[in-house]
Amino acid sequence: METAVTQGFEVSVESFYVPEHSEPDQEHYVFAYRVYLKNKGDQTLQLISRHWIITDSTGETHQVKGEGVVGEQPVLLPGEEYEYMSGSHLRSPLGTMHGTYQMESSEGAKFDAEIPCFTLAVPGVVN
Repeated sequence: METAVTQGFEVSVESFYVPEHSEPDQEHYVFAYRVYLKNKGDQTLQLISRHWIITDSTGETHQVKGEGVVGEQPVLLPGEEYEYMSGSHLRSPLGTMHGTYQMESSEGAKFDAEIPCFTLAVPGVVN
């Protein structure tokens, strides 16, 4: 699991290969990832939007931007946690994801929280 902390906002991510939805002979590899968010600061924070950068081992990069996560814009009081699961697909058996969440405090301050870089890999591809 990879973890990053920005201004007291902790983001941890773990990824999984999903073979039952993948078609390697068609260059279609599906991955799921679980994100754990924790407000370690002293202000209430809301996740407003996301910006993902997804790169496969061929060097192909995609960017995904949008409001919230999984249809929500969660609000976390100090000490609160939130978790969600989502997914992505690649044209190769190995890649990475990273990015930022755009956050806003209850006092109106905005900042970009780092999403740590994590690996998407078919088991056995990376030793």
